[in-house]
Amino acid sequence: IVPMLTEERRKDLTKAVKKLGEDAKVALRNERRDALEHLKKMEKAKEISEDDLTSGEKEVQKMIDEMVVKIDQLVVKKSEEIMEV
Repeated sequence: IVPMLTEERRKDLTKAVKKLGEDAKVALRNERRDALEHLKKMEKAKEISEDDLTSGEKEVQKMIDEMVVKIDQLVVKKSEEIMEV
């Protein structure tokens, strides 16, 4: 039998969920940095044009923005689930 969660424990779990969300966003920012560096190296090596570099950067940023919104939605949803009595 699992005991009911106390309000204090629920708040602690909500904080943990928010921290995990922030950690996920940091990981996304690191991946964005790596992707942009890779694109710049390709442009420097003349593998892609400057226009391709610009469009690639925009596409990477678009994907990152979409994932950040999903992470925020998941954090809010899970926090609400945890705080339900």
